[in-house]
Formats: sequence, structure tokens, C-alpha cells
Amino acid sequence: MRKRILGLAVILSALMGVAHAEDKKVTIGVSIPAADHGWTAGVVFHAERMAKLLMAQHPGLNVIVKTSPDPATQANAVQDLVTRGINALVILPSDPDPLVNAIKEVKNKNIFVALVDRAPSNNDNSVRDLYVAGNNPALGATAGEYIKKNTPNAQVAVIRGLPIPIDQQRQDGFDKAISGSNVKVLAKQFGNWNRDDAFKVMQDYLTKFSKIDVVWCQDDDMAVGVLQAIDQAKRADIQYVIAGAGSKDMIKKVMDGDKLIPVDVLYPPAMVATAMELTAANFYNQAPVRGSYILDATLVTKANAKDFYFPDSPF
Repeated sequence: MRKRILGLAVILSALMGVAHAEDKKVTIGVSIPAADHGWTAGVVFHAERMAKLLMAQHPGLNVIVKTSPDPATQANAVQDLVTRGINALVILPSDPDPLVNAIKEVKNKNIFVALVDRAPSNNDNSVRDLYVAGNNPALGATAGEYIKKNTPNAQVAVIRGLPIPIDQQRQDGFDKAISGSNVKVLAKQFGNWNRDDAFKVMQDYLTKFSKIDVVWCQDDDMAVGVLQAIDQAKRADIQYVIAGAGSKDMIKKVMDGDKLIPVDVLYPPAMVATAMELTAANFYNQAPVRGSYILDATLVTKANAKDFYFPDSPF
């Protein structure tokens, strides 16, 4: 009986410890870009979804999600979160370099910083405790390897994203993958990860070049504009378009065997939710979280597309 009572006491003590941990007061600020295109709409969706889940799981946790349309506004949003007494900042910068100083100020206040998706161009690791991101060089390399293997003599029109570090990482990965092959890049222009801008760039390409075999654009949103331009011009020379992100519309095209979208490359906006979960674990699971968590740039094909198709997602 004495052993049973002692055992029960140990169990109750452990449960009280868990309850105490769950009641621990923690505030996590989440700063992300506004939903200016499909991928960032997915980021906002997953951030808000995870905030609700984490607060339900941890009664003492408060998660504040703030969206910003540009770096200057985001820097102000970060300052506002600090004044509200955050213990941690999860930030996906609209452009990391202009926000480095704002993030450093947070880190210097001994606030836990989880940086998502976009690191400074100088790769300064001192600005964060945790880094969660897709594999940007691999996103470009995966596309380049696919083109080199399946259309080894392709003439490729490239539509880049924005002139920020992750765009350069993707372009570098692509260039390295096709280096030494017969794949020829006709031109590179920025489409700003925007379907309307990509539509205009593709119209320009279709006017300039009488023959284009493949279009590589870094983002599924831009692929929407590219496909519209191709359809409008009634061009039959383009064999396929390869983009990236894993939007439900592009994954569905892959599943359905769409001739122009045979594959896609994953770069999920849900990575912000992963960063939020890991940040909460740092405070509640007694498992300190530090370092880098890099997601794979998986090639989505007709054979595996069903594993990545989520019809209820906004992106």
C-alpha cells in the first residue's frame, strides 16, 4: 500500500508539473508579410491556424500574428510586438536585409528569434536562434536537373522572383544544375512572384522569341500568369512550364497529367507553422530548440502528387 501511495504521489507530482508548464505565461509574436499573392496567403493562413492550435494546447500561451506589406511597415510591427512584452519572435521577413537591424535589436533583448524562409544575404546567424526554411538552392537545382534530363537541348525562358537573397539562391542552384549541358537560357527577367507581372514578362518573351521549349519560373503564382500568356498567344512550341511551391492548383494539374505542368517543386508556406511549433516547444517541452531546420525541395510528379494535394488550403 505504501508503495502504491508513493507511486501515486509521483504521478500526481508529474501531472502537476505538466499542468504548471502548460499554465506558464509566454507570448510569441509572429511577423509575416501581408497576403499579396498566393504563397503569402498560404503563410497567413497557416500562421493563424497554428496560433489557434498552440493557444488551445497551452492555456498560458498568447500568440500575436501581425502582417505587413513592406519592410518598413514590418520593422514597425516588430517594434510594436516588443513593446507588448513578447518572449519570442517568429519572423518571415518580406526582405531580410532591410530588416536585419530590427531583428538584431530583438535578439539583443534576449528574446528568442525564429527566422523563417529568408536569411540575410551575409548569412549572419547571430540574428536568430532558430532558422526554418525551404531549400532554395535545391528548388532551383531540382528544376534544372529535371529540364537537363528530360529536355537536354531545351531553350529555356527564365522568370525570376524578386531581387532578394532567396531569389539569387534559387537562380544559383538552377544555373549550377544546367552547367555544362546543352540547355540554353534565352533570357531572365523578374516577375516579382506575381501572376500579373509574370503574364507581362511572358508576353514579352513570346514576342521576342519564336521558339521556347521550357519556361522556368520560381513560383506557382507566376506559372498561372505564364500559362495565361501561352494560351492567349496560342503558342504550341512550349513543351512545359516548371514552377515551385506546391500550390493546390498546380499539384492538381500534375495529378491530372496536364501536358504543360508535368511536375512541380515543393516550397510549402506551412513552414511558418513548423517554426511556431518549434518555438512553442522551446518554452513548454523542456527541449531547447536551436539551429536550422531545412525542408526538402521535393519533385512532385504524377506518381506522388496525391501526397501533396490539400484541396482545403487557400494555396
